[in-house]
This record gives sequence, C-alpha cells and structure tokens, in this order.
Amino acid sequence: MIPIDIVLLWLDLVGVFFFAVSGSLLAARKQFDIVGSVLLASLVSLGGGVIRDIILNAGPPIAFTNPAYLAPPLLAAMLVYFLFSSVQRFTSLLTLFDAGGLALFCITGTLKALTAGMNPVAAILLGVTTAVGGGMLRDITANEIPTLFNNRDIYALPAFVGAGLTTLLWHLGFFSGVTACAVAAVVFAFRVTAWRRSWYVPLAVRGWHRTGSGPSAISGARD
Repeated sequence: MIPIDIVLLWLDLVGVFFFAVSGSLLAARKQFDIVGSVLLASLVSLGGGVIRDIILNAGPPIAFTNPAYLAPPLLAAMLVYFLFSSVQRFTSLLTLFDAGGLALFCITGTLKALTAGMNPVAAILLGVTTAVGGGMLRDITANEIPTLFNNRDIYALPAFVGAGLTTLLWHLGFFSGVTACAVAAVVFAFRVTAWRRSWYVPLAVRGWHRTGSGPSAISGARD
C-alpha cells in the first residue's frame, strides 16, 4: 500500500496545479502581465495550504520548505501564456480547474488535520478552509466577488461533502489513494453540476429576492 504521506504529497501538488491554472486564467482575463499571472497563480494555489499549516502550527508552511510547490504556479502561468489565445473563449475552463483544486484540497486539508490529531469536526472545517481559502484570496486580489459568497453558485458545500467523506473513510480504515480519487471525483462532479445547473442554497433572509440587489432587495426582504 502506498504510504499516506506520498498520497498526500501528490494530491496536494496536483491540487496546487489546478488552482494555479485557475489563477493564471483569471489573470489573463483581467489582462494582468506575466508577473501578475505568476503571483495570482501562487496566491490561489498556495494560500489555502499556508492557512492550513499556520492553523495546525506545524512549523513553516510546506509551500516555503518544499521547492516542489513552487513549480506548479510557474508551469501554470507559462501554459496560460502560450495557450490562452486559443482557449480564451472557453471561460468554463476557469471553473473546471478551480473545481479540481477544490476537490483535492478539501481532502488534503482534512487529512493533515486528522494526522495531526484533530477531532473529526475540526478536521472537516480545516479541510473546507483549505479548499476555499485560496480561491477567496484570488478573487479578492483580482477585484472579483469571491465565489464563496456568490449567491448564485455553490462552492463550499462540495468541499464539506469531500471533507466529510474523507473523515468517514479515515475513521473506518478505508482511506487510500483509490478512495481519495473517488472522493475527489464526487466533489468535482458536485461542483461542476451545481455550476452548470445553477443550483443554489437559500439566501440568508427569507423573502429576499435573489434577482434583486441594493435597496430593492432590502425592500423585498421587508415585505
């Protein structure tokens, strides 16, 4: 059986690459220069992991101690630089790569919390934080409404599902590289299907009209 440390490392690196591509795609759409593309790719792909490692108090974040984590953002920026002119019409690519990063990071964040001895609830919360943290930093930096707070999209729920399944499999003794891939596939499918079908969760105030904004939405909530 493949050691859990190796599984965790590869899941983490692939997740870093997926998130990095989403960051570089957004940078290209915002007409950032190549330096901005690398920085935004690094922010989204490494931000969630840095937050995770700081919360775990596990010493310097792994993104700053393992040089392998610096390669995916650079590779992503180069790929987008050379290929974006031929894929810029397919804006769904950003969502697809973001969904891939989300699917993998909710697993790695939860695993690191569990191996550090955190209880199941705390592990799930840290897994979700790891998954959504980088994307939120990316959107704020690029002056976008964070996907996490978009009332017309589902973002955190797939991460909760992935973190919950990871925790369950871990405690049942069934977690492995194969089951990790299965969990990632479930999260990815959930995220993409929710995006394509415009699924959403209820708003914070009952009676608030989803199509409204500003004063009209407030007046709708008061009716």
